[in-house]
Amino acid sequence: MSAVAPGDAKALLRALVATDSRNPDLVPGAPGEGAIARLLSDVLRSWGMRVELRDAAPGRPNVIARVGTPGAGRSLMFNGHIDVVAVDGMAHSPFDAEVRDGKLYGRGASDMKAGVATMCAAAFRAAAKGLSGELVVACVVDEEFKSAGTKALVESGVRADAAIVTEPTGLTIMPAHRGFTWVTIDCRGRAAHGSRYDLGVDAILHASYVMTALADFEREELTTHTHPLLGHASMHAGTITGGAGWSTYPEACRLEIERRTLPGESTQQVLDEIQGVCNRVRQREPSLRATVQYVFSQLPSDVAVDAPICRALSDALTIKGETVRVAGMSAWTDAALLNAAGIPAICFGPGDMTLAHANSEWVELAEVDRACEVLTDLALAWCGAGA
Repeated sequence: MSAVAPGDAKALLRALVATDSRNPDLVPGAPGEGAIARLLSDVLRSWGMRVELRDAAPGRPNVIARVGTPGAGRSLMFNGHIDVVAVDGMAHSPFDAEVRDGKLYGRGASDMKAGVATMCAAAFRAAAKGLSGELVVACVVDEEFKSAGTKALVESGVRADAAIVTEPTGLTIMPAHRGFTWVTIDCRGRAAHGSRYDLGVDAILHASYVMTALADFEREELTTHTHPLLGHASMHAGTITGGAGWSTYPEACRLEIERRTLPGESTQQVLDEIQGVCNRVRQREPSLRATVQYVFSQLPSDVAVDAPICRALSDALTIKGETVRVAGMSAWTDAALLNAAGIPAICFGPGDMTLAHANSEWVELAEVDRACEVLTDLALAWCGAGA
C-alpha cells in the first residue's frame, strides 16, 4: 500500500475500497475484515493516533483509534463498519476504486467506506488543531450480518458522551431508525394423496390464511403505530416454503416473517402480536396448527432531534454553509447498539443509502470533502479545542 497523506480522506477512501472486505458470514470463503483492519491500523498509527486491534471474532478485528485527552473534556465516538456485502452481478469492478466524473466506484464506496475514510480524516484534522477532550474512532466488523463488531466494542466497555455513525445519509442528520424482528411460523398439515381430500390437510392453504390475517393486521393496526421521522411500523413475508409435489397434500409450510419495529416497540410485543393473529385464525379454522418461533432481532434507535449531539451537528452544518436536514434512516444501523449502551448515537455521513448493496455503487468525492469539514468542526466544538 502506498502511503496515505495525513488527513487525506479521498486517498484513504480509495485504499479502503481497493481492499476486499466481504463479510464471510454472508459470502462463503470471503476474506473478511482482517486486511482492511490492518491497513487502517497502519494508516492511523502513521497519522499519530493511539491504535489497538481487538478481535470481535477470530481473525476479524475492530480498529479502535483515539486522539485527544481522556477525561479533559467531553468525549465523542465516530463509528463505521468496514465489512461489505457480495459483489455478484456488479456493473463495474468492485475493488478497482475507479474515479470517473468526480465519483469513486466500488463495493462499499457508499456503504460505508466513504463514511469510514471521512471520520478518520476528520479525527486527524481535529486533533491537529488541538482537542481538550477525547475522540474515539471505532472501525468495526460484521455490521452487515449480526454486528459482532459494535457488540464487542460496547461489551468491552468503550464509551463516549455521544456518537456519530457515519452511514450514508447524504449529509442529512438521521437521529432515528427502525428495528426488526425475525419470526418463523410453521404450519403443519397432513400428507395424503391429492385425491384424498378426506384425509389430507393442506398446510400451505393454512399458511395462506395466516398471511392474509397478517396483512389485515398490518393494514388495520400497524399503520396506526407511527413515528414522526419513520412513518409506520410494517410487516412482510420474506420467504415461504412447503409442499412435496403436485399430487400430495402438503404436510408442512414455513413462513419467514420480518416485522420492522419503531422506537418503543419490543420483541415480545411482536411475538405476542403474531401469536394473537394465529390464535384468531384458529378460531375460524380449528384444524390450524401453527407454531411461532423467534429467530433474531435488533432494536430500533431514537435520539431526540433537540438532543445536544443533534444541535451540535446542526450548528456545524450551519457554520459550513450546509443545509440542515433531519430525517429518519430507512435501514438498521449500529447506532441502535450504541444507544442501548447509553451513548446517544445519530447517523450522518457522505453517500447515498439507495446505492448500498446495488449493482453500481459510488460516492461523490466532493461530498466526502464536505462531510469531513463538518465532522472536523463538530469534533472541535464537542470535545473542546485544545490550547
